Amino acid sequence: MPTYDYRCEANGRVVEVRHGMNECLTTWGELCRLAGLEAGATPPDAPVERLITGGQVVRSTSLGDAAAPPCAAGACCGGGRCALD
Repeated sequence: MPTYDYRCEANGRVVEVRHGMNECLTTWGELCRLAGLEAGATPPDAPVERLITGGQVVRSTSLGDAAAPPCAAGACCGGGRCALD
């Protein structure tokens, strides 16, 4: 299963998760459930964006790092249209 990097604008965190190519996460709550993280003070409905990194750029040792990977130039997961934007 491929890995994807998501960034939450509300808290600045970048998280790497694995999911099927046809799935698209849109909220912090969905991302936390899949990654096994606590939502903390960030509202579960806070939007997240999938970064154009091809995955595997964020190592598991840096999960939750506030800095986005250098190649994170944009998002492709807008309005539930993953990989179509």
